[in-house]
Parts: sequence; C-alpha cells; structure tokens
Amino acid sequence: MITQSTSNILKDSNWKMILYAKAGQGKTTSIQYLPGKTLLLDLDNSSKVLSGIPNIELYKFDNGTKEGRPFDREHPIEDMNTFLSDPDLKEISKKFNNVVIDNVSSLEKDWFVEMGRKSHNGISNEIQDYSQWTNYFARIVTTLYMIPNVNILITAWEQKIDNELESGQTFSQYAPDVRLKSLNGFLGLADVVARLIVNPKTGNRGAMLEGNNTVYAKNRLDERTIAPIEEVFEFGKHKPVAKKKEGNE
Repeated sequence: MITQSTSNILKDSNWKMILYAKAGQGKTTSIQYLPGKTLLLDLDNSSKVLSGIPNIELYKFDNGTKEGRPFDREHPIEDMNTFLSDPDLKEISKKFNNVVIDNVSSLEKDWFVEMGRKSHNGISNEIQDYSQWTNYFARIVTTLYMIPNVNILITAWEQKIDNELESGQTFSQYAPDVRLKSLNGFLGLADVVARLIVNPKTGNRGAMLEGNNTVYAKNRLDERTIAPIEEVFEFGKHKPVAKKKEGNE
C-alpha cells in the first residue's frame, strides 16, 4: 500500500478552474494574467484580443504548412478528438505551465450544429444527440483534467438557471452556459469556479469566487471570495478581502 500525507498536498499547483461571464466581458483577455507560459486552444476565434502578449502560444492543427490552422468550428468533433489524442500533451509540462480551453459554450453549440448536419434532414438534432453530448462532454472534461502537471483553465459563457429549494422557493442563478445535464459534473470536478464581472462605474473587472443563491462560484484553493482579475490566478498569495460588517460602528 502506498499512501501520502494530506499535509504534503499543494493546493495551489496543478489546479482546475472554470471562468465564465457574458460574451465580451473579458474572459479571453484574462488569460494574459496566468503566471508562466500558456498553451491556448481557441474554440471560438476570440484570441485576437491577446495580440502582442508574450508567453501565450496558440495550439494549431496540422494542415501541411509550418503555420498550421486554427480550430475548425465546422468540424469540432474531429478537431477536439485530435487535440485530446495529441501525444505531446502527456509531456506538455516541459514547455507550458497552463493549458486553456476557450470556450466550451461555443464548442457545445458547434457540436450540435455538426450533429444536425448528420441528421435525416441535415439540420435538426435528433433525440439521441442530447445524451451523446452529455457523455461526450464528460469525457472531454475528464481527459482535459488528466493532462499532467499543468494548470487547466476552461472558459464559458454564462446563463441563468432556475433552482428550487426544499421549501419550494425558486430562484435564478448565474452559471456556466453548458447543458444542465452536463453542468453538475462539470462544476464538481473543478477546484475553482469564478464568475467574471465588470464594475459599471469604473470598468474594472473582477471575479466572484464565492457562490450564493444568485451566482454559482466556489474556491477551494484559498480563502478569497472576490479578486481583481489581474490577481485571480494568484492562489495562496493573497488574504481574503474582509467583508463589511453590518450596523453602525
């Protein structure tokens, strides 16, 4: 029997994180703040905002040229399978500190479009497509999280979902935009789930790291509940922001 003391586990290394927000809020731009060198798989063609930023390399697919080609959104299944089966991923930590998948909400929509092309009428999705996506997405996330010795960041758009308490009271909650049957497993496997928001008064961006009835978020790497986007990936380096006390003092 081989054992390891939990006192020797490093929480702030090789973490798995989900960052979600409305389109255009700065998810892709936030990638520049990851410490170290980053490999980016751009699923929605938004990496242009990172132009000129060092230490980020785009994953390209072999098309017989030195430059390669970007992710093919008309054939997402084939390209995602190619990426996940790339033998270089097993030793990717020799070159990169982080792997980013940007963004899985776009991947989901492109996947259903591709499956619709394969249907009887060439447009509509068939009933089995929905259960197939649930299984396929679970395999994608599991395979990504098994990439050794690197941090994994997955981005997504946001959606509002309806939840119900045991009392029967219902409430709406912001969460990553993936199909509900895939959502619990997706969220449960991550160390951190953060919602990116923009302060309308200052334009500054920050991440919510603690959830409530209106926002799904969690942080099991340190005690922070919120963080400016420039510091959100610096796990274990900052003290939590003190909450304001109620009442007059």
